[in-house]
Amino acid sequence: MLNDLIHTRNIGIMAHIDAGKTTTTERILYYTGINYKIGEVHDGAATMDFMAQEQERGITIGAAATTVYWNFNNQPYRINIIDTPGHVDFTVEVERSLRVLDGAVAVFCAVGGVEPQSEAVWRQADKYMVPRISFVNKMDRAGADFFNVINQIRDKLGATPIPLQIPIGEEDNFSGVVDLIANKAFLWDESDYGSSVVQVEIPDKLVPLVNEYRMRLIEGVAEESDELLEKFLKDSSSITKEEIIATVRKATLEMRITPVLCGSAFRNKGIQMLLDAIVAFLPNPVELPPVSGINPFTEKKEFRRPDRDEDFAALAFKIKSDPYVGKIAYLRVYSGFVKLGEQVLNVNTGRKERITKLMQVHASKYQPIETVEAGNICALVGFKEIRTGDSLASIQHPILLDMISFPEPVINMAVEPKTQDDVEKLQASLVKLTEEDPTFKVRVDEETGQTIISGMGELHLEVRLDELRREYNIECNQGKPQVSYKEAFCNTIVHQEIYKHQTGGKGRFADITFEIGPADDKEMRGLQFVDEIKGGILPKEYINAVKRGFEMSMMNGVLAGFSVYNMKVVLKSGSFHQIDSDPLAFEIAAKIGFRNAARMMSLTLMEPVMRLEVITPDQYLGEVSSDLNRRRGQIEDVSSKYNAQVLRAKVPLAEMFGYITQLRSLTQGRALYTLEFSHYADLPTDLLEQVLYKIKGYIVKV
Repeated sequence: MLNDLIHTRNIGIMAHIDAGKTTTTERILYYTGINYKIGEVHDGAATMDFMAQEQERGITIGAAATTVYWNFNNQPYRINIIDTPGHVDFTVEVERSLRVLDGAVAVFCAVGGVEPQSEAVWRQADKYMVPRISFVNKMDRAGADFFNVINQIRDKLGATPIPLQIPIGEEDNFSGVVDLIANKAFLWDESDYGSSVVQVEIPDKLVPLVNEYRMRLIEGVAEESDELLEKFLKDSSSITKEEIIATVRKATLEMRITPVLCGSAFRNKGIQMLLDAIVAFLPNPVELPPVSGINPFTEKKEFRRPDRDEDFAALAFKIKSDPYVGKIAYLRVYSGFVKLGEQVLNVNTGRKERITKLMQVHASKYQPIETVEAGNICALVGFKEIRTGDSLASIQHPILLDMISFPEPVINMAVEPKTQDDVEKLQASLVKLTEEDPTFKVRVDEETGQTIISGMGELHLEVRLDELRREYNIECNQGKPQVSYKEAFCNTIVHQEIYKHQTGGKGRFADITFEIGPADDKEMRGLQFVDEIKGGILPKEYINAVKRGFEMSMMNGVLAGFSVYNMKVVLKSGSFHQIDSDPLAFEIAAKIGFRNAARMMSLTLMEPVMRLEVITPDQYLGEVSSDLNRRRGQIEDVSSKYNAQVLRAKVPLAEMFGYITQLRSLTQGRALYTLEFSHYADLPTDLLEQVLYKIKGYIVKV
């Protein structure tokens, strides 16, 4: 078991859109023998982009998993790979993948370098403490600059990039690499799809550069220990290849450096060495700290090591609905093992569930297996109720692992089925989509009765509506996309709510006094609940019910029906009736109390602000800047890049609908832009009534 884990790698491929993640993964499948022919993204034939929409659009929408095997130093290694999307609208796929992965490969375009979504996924990997190596792809493209990308990784990402290779040629002349560790040059034979790697002499013109970077690498290695430093001072050439690899690996796992390789996935160059680097420098499950969680019985922190003899613990990081088999849950197993037919506990729901099918995943194909052990990724079928982020554990020794956090949706759209027969079918289908995608939300507007869907962007909603049409055969009418505002409290009040309900038999009674207002930390999301009940005047289960009531109430504010951004509730006192009180009564009292208190408070709206990057030819910079000023944009930075200007700004999402058309008009179609969510900010007072009138259809005084 230990030997298996040492020879296992769980990695993700992450990058900005169009950096070549899926093409890189396709080449990995080919060179490891999983695929007998190369699948191309532009032909709609990529194995990992198996959804019809992915093949049509040429982008990755859902994270796809697969397992490959690679020989390194005459040892077979198992590599579980997750290929993630690059588009910001599908950032949830990156978030949940990084939560369960041990290492990652960050792919950068040799021309574009570090782009906005590159920064976003890098921050996500930092959040989950995922060690990573970098692969500078598209070295064959016009404008490719390996060392410029190295500088951008250092300057924009705050990382310490360590080149392990020097490219031989660039653009059309890119033919191979010099391996700085082995101090050898390699070329790829294009006649057999790059399968043959040929060792050659290092080109004379590259010798000074290779010597410089190899000496930097060896100096860095020597600084890692007194023993290596002593060897270096006596004779720098005495430090062996094995010592360099071991030292670089140690520094990578400690997240002090990021090894950088280069190649051209599309031209079949550099992939074999990337596979070697994955094995050499990224961690196996044994090298990671034990996973921690809370025992729901004792409420104490516990740890699980990646060991077959430990109690079973796993995390469901992705849910997929299949019309034939029901829910398919993708699992990362952290400890122990589980067999087909066994019962396990879903710790989040408290339900015991039997595993009816275990499968190893290869993109859209599933291979049945009998058992799965710690350190591996698999899929299971048979659970009646399971959601993304649920913890699965042995029934006797449960553990609740940390949940996966997801960003809030920023855009809304009203939808309705085109035929009355599809009304119920639409609601059931939308529920399935929300189970698969935690950033896709559905609610019914209390005033209009409309079904409102929410997501991360226009493309996100467009893809989900396309899914309804293709997979569920439901045609929908849709409204215009609307901004997903948040409601916020401007002041704090103390309120008492007494709930009485008599039905002739046992009644309901709850009495609570609470202070309600904005959270102490303005950046905090959700509910800050403080229990100030003294002397046990309210039972614990009633206090928990009050908290639950306020959490549910936050989903629909009183100003315009939007969810509340954050809220602090201090439960000060209360009373209960020995017969008529129960947890439900206190939950209802909290909900009613929230609405009654909120109507007496000063309220405002918060709007999503986006991070915008525009790349435009020099001559159009003035027009682009002026247009952004009209859109309430705040320009933060302007810099030069490849005979163009890169403008970075923060702009409210409400001002960005239809921006692509205007930008094309201003720049004769020569500018590009990327947009991603940044933060929520207070809506300016002069726009508040205007926005509320647009939403409500009548004047609302605030």
